[in-house]
Amino acid sequence: MDGAGGCARRVLLTLVWMVAGTAWAGAPAGIDSSEEFHGPLRVRDLSPFGYLRLDTRPSFAGNVAPGTWAIDAEVAYQNTWAISPTAQYYLESHVGPRRSLDSHDLDAIRALSAENFLVDLELAQFDAILHRQLSGDWGAFVVLSGVNYGGGRLDGTIEQFHQAFGLDNNGRPHVRHGQVNVFLDLKDQQYTSLDADSLSGLLDPTIGVRYTGIPLAAPWQLVLEAEVKIPLQGEREWLSTGRVDAGLQAMLVRRGEGHALYGNLALVRYAGSAGSLLTPARLLPTFVAGFESHLTNRTHAIVQFYASPSVYDSSQTRMDELLSTKYLLSLGLRHRRGKHLFSFAVTENVASLQSTPDIGLQFGWACRPPLTD
Repeated sequence: MDGAGGCARRVLLTLVWMVAGTAWAGAPAGIDSSEEFHGPLRVRDLSPFGYLRLDTRPSFAGNVAPGTWAIDAEVAYQNTWAISPTAQYYLESHVGPRRSLDSHDLDAIRALSAENFLVDLELAQFDAILHRQLSGDWGAFVVLSGVNYGGGRLDGTIEQFHQAFGLDNNGRPHVRHGQVNVFLDLKDQQYTSLDADSLSGLLDPTIGVRYTGIPLAAPWQLVLEAEVKIPLQGEREWLSTGRVDAGLQAMLVRRGEGHALYGNLALVRYAGSAGSLLTPARLLPTFVAGFESHLTNRTHAIVQFYASPSVYDSSQTRMDELLSTKYLLSLGLRHRRGKHLFSFAVTENVASLQSTPDIGLQFGWACRPPLTD
C-alpha cells in the first residue's frame, strides 16, 4: 500500500520541476505574489472509516478585501484496499483466478477469527467552497460537496507497481478489479455489501465563520474558524449520518522570506451515527502541520501532515488497525495566474496503512482576489 504512495511522490516531484521551470522561463505580467502565501491544502480525510463526519479543512492564509468573494473548487480521488490480517490470510491461501467474493467466503473468514474487515473501493469527491469577506476581520463560508463511490480504476496500476518493486499486494490479486466490496464484522455489528453498484449523491453542507482580528506581532497571524455540518435531508446510507456535527479550529501562521509555516488544531464534536454502522458521539481532535515554499514568484510547493484519531473505540472493536490514529502526508504544487490559483496534490497513508486510503489525488482551482495581508 505504501508503495503506491512512493510512486506518487516521484510523480509529484517531477511535476513540481516541470511547472516550476515553465513559470521561471517567463510568467506573464500579473499580480506580484512574491510575498503571498496560500495557506495549507484545503483537503480533508477521505478514509472510508468515519468519512461522513465533519472534518474541518484548514483555512487560507491572509484576508481578502471586505465585500469580496473567494471561490475554491476541489476534486479529490482516492483508492482504498483495507483488509484485516485474517481476511488477507484467507484470500492468499486460495490460489486461483480472480473472483467475486460471496457469502461462502465471508463465512469461512468469520470461522477463522471473531473480527474482520475488508474495504475495496474508490471514492471521488467534489467540493465547492464559497467565502464572503464581511469586514476586515470577519468572513463567512459554505462548503457544498458531492461524492461518487465506484470500482477501482487504479487497482491494476497499484498492483503492477507493487509487483515491479516486490511489494506486498495484501490479497488484492485474488479479487476481481473494479468492484465495490465492503465487509465489516466487528464486536457488535456487521455490514456486508459485495460487488455493490456505484453510488453518487450530495453530502451534508457545512457553514462557518472566520475571524482574523486577534493582533499578533509580525510575521505571525492567527485564524479562527467555527463551522457546522447540517444534515438537510436526514440520514442517508453512505451519504449522511443524519446528525449535526460542529467544530472549532485555530491556525497559526508564520511567514518568512520565501516560505511559511502552518499549524492547525481543530476539535470536532462528532455526533456519531446510527443505521447499519452505529458509532457513538465523541470529541475528535485533528492536527495539521504544513510548510509552503516559493519555487518561483507564481509557483509554490507545500508539504502537509495530517493526524486524527479513529471514530471507533474499544467498545466497538478490538482490532488495532481500526482503532489506530490516522496519519496522512500530502505533497502539493500551486500555480497562480492573476486571480486564478491552480493546485495539484498527492496524499499517501503513513503508518495507519489499514485504515486510510492507499493513495489520494487532488486537483483544485480557486478564484481569489489579491490578499490584503
